[in-house]
Amino acid sequence: MTLSRREVLDLLRPDGIRLSKALGQNFVVDPNTVRRIARLASVGAGDHVLEIGAGLGSLTLALAETGASVTAVEVDKRLAPLLGEVVSSTDVTVVQADAMTLDWTGLLADAPSWVLVANLPYNVATPLVADLLDDVPAITRMLVMVQKEAGERLAASPGSDAYGAVSVKVAQWATASVVGRVPRSVFLPEPKVDSVLVSIERRAEPAVTAVPPDVLFGVVRAGFGQRRKMLRRSLAGIVSPDCFEAAGVRPEARPEELDVHAWGRLAACATSSGLPPS
Repeated sequence: MTLSRREVLDLLRPDGIRLSKALGQNFVVDPNTVRRIARLASVGAGDHVLEIGAGLGSLTLALAETGASVTAVEVDKRLAPLLGEVVSSTDVTVVQADAMTLDWTGLLADAPSWVLVANLPYNVATPLVADLLDDVPAITRMLVMVQKEAGERLAASPGSDAYGAVSVKVAQWATASVVGRVPRSVFLPEPKVDSVLVSIERRAEPAVTAVPPDVLFGVVRAGFGQRRKMLRRSLAGIVSPDCFEAAGVRPEARPEELDVHAWGRLAACATSSGLPPS
């Protein structure tokens, strides 16, 4: 089973709970949609699934139906007890915590590999995905529902309008693609933006290994910090003129033209030249 719109409203009504815009609470209340997400996640018996922003458990129940073991994180102290009641008869562990400050090593210690499946709150989706890629290698796959524009940035390829610093970060650690769209009508309350499903699969090893990640991302941030400028200007003092030729990058190029490997070559040359990474 999972939760319909009416059942979610019935759960909220006795306690007079109003959903919080500040917490980005837009719950999926369509059983077909949450089961579709569970199918796309390709999880089942033997898998350990992490859900962030579980709300009242509509997606949580669909994930539990697959036979996976689910750990559901919910920041809202008002909702966590209700979530616990909803999933009480399933293999779901409810954790009331802020995902932005959680001790992931401790929480995920029970299994070496986890799959994140979540309807992420729009206000934390991008930094949360970036932090998990940086710091939580135990999460080997993700299927996240996020605001359309954010999802397109996570999965963007070089040369596209959506391509930016976070796209390079994702490409360093993983491969990503938009695998579906979700209509506004399945949410409670209905948001003013469209949503997409993004599949992210961690690489066996990072795309760039010649320099530490902080050095790579320092150069990337500098380049995209002045997105409209040519790289020879935005990276002046960080990447020497000789490094552009050595890296096979035109100094007149814009930051959105470079894939993660080109950024890595620039960062490696800057480091070897003794220039600061950021």
